[in-house]
Amino acid sequence: MTQTDLDPTRVVHRESLPGARNWSFIIRRGFTLRLTDPNGGANVSLLAYNAAEKLERYNAADTLKAQHTAFLTKGHVCYSDMGRVLLSLTEDSCGWHDTMCGVSNAEEVRRQYGEGRYQELRNGFHRNGRELFLIELGKWGLGKRDLVANLNLFSKVTVDDSGALHFHEGHSKAGDFVDLRAEMDTLVVLNTCPHPLDLAHGWNPKPVELAIWRNDPPGDDDPCRTSCEENRRGFDNTAIYHCQYGGADR
Repeated sequence: MTQTDLDPTRVVHRESLPGARNWSFIIRRGFTLRLTDPNGGANVSLLAYNAAEKLERYNAADTLKAQHTAFLTKGHVCYSDMGRVLLSLTEDSCGWHDTMCGVSNAEEVRRQYGEGRYQELRNGFHRNGRELFLIELGKWGLGKRDLVANLNLFSKVTVDDSGALHFHEGHSKAGDFVDLRAEMDTLVVLNTCPHPLDLAHGWNPKPVELAIWRNDPPGDDDPCRTSCEENRRGFDNTAIYHCQYGGADR
C-alpha cells in the first residue's frame, strides 16, 4: 500500500514531531489522525483515553482478546476497558504494530545508549518513553496510575517457540503511515522514543509527521466493524454511548 495524498480541504492540522518528543491532542469523533514515518525506522508509543471521562482508556488485553490477534493492523480497533471502540485502524501500510513491549525507562536508555545529559547535549539529550508519557499525561491531570499497556506503532515484535521476543529492525519504511479514526472524542497521548527492544547503537530517534483530517461517517459495512462479530458489538456499544442505535438494531 502506498500513501495517498489527503484532500487539503479535509485537513485541519499538520505537525512535524521530532524523535524522542511527546505530544497529545483530543481527536474528535469524525476525525482521523494520520501518522507518517518520513524516514523509516520510527516508533510511536501511544495511549488513548475517553476525552470526556479519562478513567475509560485503551485496554490492550481486551483489544487483543476480542479480535483474536497479538498485533494490530488495518481493520483492527482499539477497545476501551468499557467495551467501546476508541480508535479504528482504517489504513495501514506497515501491516504490524506492536502491542506487547511497553516503553523504555531511564535505566534502559542509559544502558543502551550511554549517558546523555542536557548539560552536554542540550536538546539532543537522551529521553525515555516513560518520562515523556508522564510529562504529557500531567497536562491532562493524569499521572503514574494512568500509565497502562501502550501501542508501539511502526514497530514489529514476534515471539519464537521458546517465548523469546524478537524486534524486527527496519520494519517501517520511509513513507509508511497508519490512520487512526476516532470513534469517540479520544485523548491521544504519544511519544517518539525508540522502541525498548531496538538494538540500534547510538542515539538516533526518528521523527514522525502528524495530520488530522475530517473523515466520512463509517457505515454498517465499514471493514473495521465487519472484521469480526466482537467488533460489531463494540461499535454498537459505542453507538449507545452516543445515544444512537447500534448498527445491528437499525
